[in-house]
Amino acid sequence: MKSIVKLIIVVTLVAAALAAGYWWGRAKPAPSAVSTQGTAAPERKILYYRNPMGLPDTSPVPKKDPMGMDYVPVYEGEEPAASGPVVKINPDKVQKLGVRTETVELRELTRTVQAVATIQANERQLHTVSPRFEGWIHKLYVNTTGQLVRRGEPLLEVYSPDLVTAQQEYLIAWKGVQAVKGASPEVEASMRTLVDSALQRLRNWDISDAELQRLQQEGKVRQYLTLRAQANGVVMEKRAIAGMRFMPGEMLYQIADLSSVWLLADVFEQDLGLVRQGQSVKIRVDAYPDKIFNGKVTFIYPTVMPETRTAKVRIELPNPAGQLKPAMYARMEIASGKDRGKVLAVPDSAVLDTGTRQLVLVGQGEGAFEPRPVKLGMRADDYIEVLDGIKAGENVVVSANFLIDAESNLKAALGVFGHSAHGAKPGEKEQVKPGASVTAPALANHRGEGSIEAVDASRATVTLAHGPIASLKWPAMTMGFRVKDPALLRTLKPGQKIAFNIIEESAGEYVIVSIQPAGATPAASGTDSGHKGH
Repeated sequence: MKSIVKLIIVVTLVAAALAAGYWWGRAKPAPSAVSTQGTAAPERKILYYRNPMGLPDTSPVPKKDPMGMDYVPVYEGEEPAASGPVVKINPDKVQKLGVRTETVELRELTRTVQAVATIQANERQLHTVSPRFEGWIHKLYVNTTGQLVRRGEPLLEVYSPDLVTAQQEYLIAWKGVQAVKGASPEVEASMRTLVDSALQRLRNWDISDAELQRLQQEGKVRQYLTLRAQANGVVMEKRAIAGMRFMPGEMLYQIADLSSVWLLADVFEQDLGLVRQGQSVKIRVDAYPDKIFNGKVTFIYPTVMPETRTAKVRIELPNPAGQLKPAMYARMEIASGKDRGKVLAVPDSAVLDTGTRQLVLVGQGEGAFEPRPVKLGMRADDYIEVLDGIKAGENVVVSANFLIDAESNLKAALGVFGHSAHGAKPGEKEQVKPGASVTAPALANHRGEGSIEAVDASRATVTLAHGPIASLKWPAMTMGFRVKDPALLRTLKPGQKIAFNIIEESAGEYVIVSIQPAGATPAASGTDSGHKGH
């Protein structure tokens, strides 16, 4: 009896203890809940949305690509590094390659425009002897081309019936003035008008004042009249021949004053923007290799020769000693620079031109080099203006940069196959020991199933309505694929259920490498890397 009472008391105490424990547990907050509430992680900020296929396209808001796939959000802290790819080379190898750098700085660029030219007579100092009357040449005083003449020197004697008649009219009028002296003023004025008219007629025929004074002093008609030079110069052309008949306006001599000459230079079309009127020009001629002549640009001709794509530029220069002769060949140089002063410039050897863009390699220290695109401006002697892409004080590679660029291109080519080597952990960089061979990682193979919508054998393409592809995180969709081997399309028909394998041949472009009927055993593929969940 006592044992039963003891048992009842023990059971009662245990029940009371359990009830008290339950009540205490409900009243006290759980430690895990308090800890979780106190350290709750803040919501991450979305910076932008990137293309799900890896294409260089972003969006500030959610959107879908042409295949209906959602753009992937990029959170703060996950954005890629802003700087471009950096090529690292062993410092010993850098020294062996002969890599040399130069500091980018502000320079005053001066570009030398060079052109071939010919010397010609100054057109403003050309004179012709062209009588205004008809006549015959009686005698030549200047009878050779190239002869030097002075102003007022006799050139030739001519006979003209019109000149003889004009002299006679003048002498008759002059004698009439002498005869009517003392007569009425009206008569004297009338005779004076006749004298002036006859004298003006001779002047209109370019008879020199010396010949008119002789006519007045001698008072008799001369059968042959002398024509004299109107300017100093050299006879460039002589058509006058003793005994020949000439007509009014016919050129008998051409005389050029060569105390100053013109230089006509053929400047290439791409250099015309650097040439301006008033610029100083240095001129060299083969006849005087140790002498430099100086001139100035006086005119830029408004047309371009379509055959040579050059324009004429006229330079005028003094020639007091007569050393420069017409038709001489010469070479001219014009130093042309920027009007705004110093600009940022790099040596022309630092620029790598791919045809579509220009790059320079910026040294980062310890064998690291960053290929950086630049925008170029004016090209000067051995230097190129840089408008955008680099800053003053940075070091650019000026020697052996093509070797570093080749290294950079190799790195970019290997990067197409994936960001890490096969078997490496995400985010872990692959280490390649010097002298070890580098094996490119195999392309990832992705498997999918679906049905054929259309087949285009001529273009080696097939349109599939496929289900989700888990390894690419693709939803079900209908899209076209190119087939690696066109022979795979021979037995395919629209509506057929198939399984297929695709690889990423280039960035964002997937091609089919194998196709089997649905349910068949997958064929072994040499390109299958075993990547799942890629």
